[in-house]
Amino acid sequence: MSGIPKRYQELMARFPGVGSAYEALGEAVHTAGPLDERTRVLIKIAVSTGARLDGAVQSHVRKARKAGVTYEEMIHVILLALPTIGFPAMMSALKAVDAVMLPSSNDSEAQ
Repeated sequence: MSGIPKRYQELMARFPGVGSAYEALGEAVHTAGPLDERTRVLIKIAVSTGARLDGAVQSHVRKARKAGVTYEEMIHVILLALPTIGFPAMMSALKAVDAVMLPSSNDSEAQ
């Protein structure tokens, strides 16, 4: 599995011009400043956490893993958000990280 959500893939296939523009915008903002890839993906995890966008957290976790970011670093970013966004939002983001990084741990959570 590619990790890219099916809905996103469908949107890109259905509206290729929008998809190309969206991807170009992403590339433009990533290269607009001096931050390295590791820093950028950690910031994206933090922003997604604060916005309570668990799907985006998962997407950026996958990108962070490819950039060499450790699980512990990702968790630290989520913990840093706690005083600002609160316990429930932080817990939701932790669950999103674990869904990608520790997929077997989600099986036992339902119990």
